[in-house]
Amino acid sequence: MRFKIQPVLLGILTAVASPLAVQADTLEEAFASGKATLDVRLRYEAVDDGNTATKDADAYTMRTRLGYTTGSYNGITAHADYVVVHTGGDFGGDFAGVADPKIEELNQAWFAYSGIENNTFKLGRQRVILDNARFVGNVGWRQNEQTYDAFAYINTSLADTTILLANVQQVNSIFGTSINTSTNLLNVAFDKTPVGKVTAYAYTIDLDDSAALDSMTLGARVKGSMDNLLYTVELAQQSDYADNTDFSANYSLLELGYKMDDITFSIANETLGSDDGTAAVQTLLATKHAFNGWADKFLTTPAAGLNDMYIKVATKVAGVKVAAVYHDFSADEGNADYGTELDLVASKSIGKNMKAMLKYADYSADDFSTDTQKIWLSLDAKFAQ
Repeated sequence: MRFKIQPVLLGILTAVASPLAVQADTLEEAFASGKATLDVRLRYEAVDDGNTATKDADAYTMRTRLGYTTGSYNGITAHADYVVVHTGGDFGGDFAGVADPKIEELNQAWFAYSGIENNTFKLGRQRVILDNARFVGNVGWRQNEQTYDAFAYINTSLADTTILLANVQQVNSIFGTSINTSTNLLNVAFDKTPVGKVTAYAYTIDLDDSAALDSMTLGARVKGSMDNLLYTVELAQQSDYADNTDFSANYSLLELGYKMDDITFSIANETLGSDDGTAAVQTLLATKHAFNGWADKFLTTPAAGLNDMYIKVATKVAGVKVAAVYHDFSADEGNADYGTELDLVASKSIGKNMKAMLKYADYSADDFSTDTQKIWLSLDAKFAQ
């Protein structure tokens, strides 16, 4: 891990923690009262990416993650988990790619101090998921998640309000590689307002080796409901920061839904805007698979931007959760019609600890990329003691 956390932040942590620490009985009791966790995910993934230079992929992967969280001692809690990903089948190289490489690494290792009421300080390698993970997430869909070497501060002293401040020094990618950075995150969430949950955020990203990806994103999000009507509105502006060249582009999301018994219908438009076709909004730290189609054709936003108009239907049939999503993709700048995609998923819980899922994505290309079909079959098992 790479920790060069700003000295002033560590000074604040040391100063407030020592005099106000909450006394626990013994360190041994803190370890004895901790919780062990184990989660295992078996997955089959098939990919036909329409590329004549590659063969269809058939990937078999298994993720095993073992963790332990201590009880609290003097307001301090510690956590660590280790992940191993085994792989088999045909993918990569002459085959279509599957983003689940063989990995064995420390996934998380952090200390948290919460001895001051309504305040939590967290230092170390940790999972960070903000809002719906559109701008900051853990990429939990992949077998090895994305984590952050960071210092984080959370304040809940105001009623129904959560303030998060974080300084990230390293991003640990799903591929087992590390990216040095100086990223600062501010996220303020008001949980109960007349219009629903309101969030305001400011994210600055300064990557050590990729000046062209440095950015500042300022935005606000509203998510709420009125009787059976569901709505989400989000607006943001992304611009150059640190060593990047001058650019500015807008992000917007408008989603309307209606819930009737066990069926939810929704229609939405998400736009990752472009600056005159030269640069577009990028979401470098996002859980990107959750957005713009499960075929993952738009993990990097085209320079002309992306307009994603989609409809979704979700329900439950005989205890099985099912959903269908249809996307229509086009450029934000210019008249390019990128393509369309149909996504289908079915999942079912098996007892208290297991879940099975079948998932399908079918991207039909027009002016962008190639026709792509993907299918996944997975079994998750999670245990805690």
